[in-house]
Amino acid sequence: MWTRLIALIVKELLSVWRDRKSRFVLVVPPLVQLFVFSYAATYDVTNVRIAVFNEDAGAPSHDLIARFEDAPDFARVLHLGSEAEIAEAIDSKEAVLVVHLGPGFSRDLLAGAPARAQLILDGRGSNTAQVVMGYATSIINNFNRDWAAAHSVPVLPAPLIERAWFNPNLMSLWVVVPGLVGILTQVVALVVTALSVARERELGTFDQLLVTPLRPWEILVGKIVPALLIGLAEGTVIVVAALFWFRVPLVGSLLLLYASLFVFLLSIIGVGLFISALSGTQQQAILGAFLFLVPAIILSGFATPIENMPEFIQALTLGNPMRHFLTIVQGIFLKDLPAELVFARIWPMAAIGFVTLGSAVWLFRHRLR
Repeated sequence: MWTRLIALIVKELLSVWRDRKSRFVLVVPPLVQLFVFSYAATYDVTNVRIAVFNEDAGAPSHDLIARFEDAPDFARVLHLGSEAEIAEAIDSKEAVLVVHLGPGFSRDLLAGAPARAQLILDGRGSNTAQVVMGYATSIINNFNRDWAAAHSVPVLPAPLIERAWFNPNLMSLWVVVPGLVGILTQVVALVVTALSVARERELGTFDQLLVTPLRPWEILVGKIVPALLIGLAEGTVIVVAALFWFRVPLVGSLLLLYASLFVFLLSIIGVGLFISALSGTQQQAILGAFLFLVPAIILSGFATPIENMPEFIQALTLGNPMRHFLTIVQGIFLKDLPAELVFARIWPMAAIGFVTLGSAVWLFRHRLR
């Protein structure tokens, strides 16, 4: 059995590598997309979720918080009960911004002294953090101007001391490049598996494969393993480029990154095999792959924030493995995501992989009858 499997895997790898067009598709487009996306991708910011920790009971603090709650770009305001909840709100992405007012905020204002407000931003989304910082600055400046006018005091400048968590310099590159680990490996793994059976049908070699001693499940394993190896190799190239070319820090566990990449690739390979089993020609397989790829990338949160989407679309994204892997890869690169949070995102991908691979196996056997 192992001899048959190894022979089939080697045959699949050679068939991909010896074909000049396949070799070009596997090498050149991913590298081009890596550089294009890394330097050109931008984000718009609306419907931002923020949190408030107000230790002051005075009217001025409630007035300032009310301005944040009424801001049109802030869709939801979460009220925290303790300082320990601040880190939890940022870590879990419950809030992009946390506004912290100390117990002496109103007292200092009424005494004519400077009052301090702390703004804590999630730097994993650098562009989002910069835009949200601009919103918050505008709200605070308007509050200062109105307070000064109401109390006949000169308007004092509000000095802002900024420190963004996980991405101190708010560099978009640090967010975009880790996301490309998922997007480009998804493209490669899906195309390789989608073309595998369709290519053999078109060339007339699939019927020859069926009369060999290989059993159906062995043929499937022989199709899965090469795509998995190619996807892991592609992911490794992008990770190396992220570390040594783009200088993106990897502060988390490399083992957890590859474990999640392995599960992610299995879920995508299942989709590719399903498309390949349905397709009679390579052209149909390519069209089917792109029919899946475009919505999967859009619904992953890479190009547009998921929070901006309608609620029923947000629910739909839970079935997209790219959404879960994007959270993992950005978290491992930028903030040393702990193992329990990684596994909380891995198991949905494993469930998706179970469904996609199971569907592909069923359809593959059905088409062989």
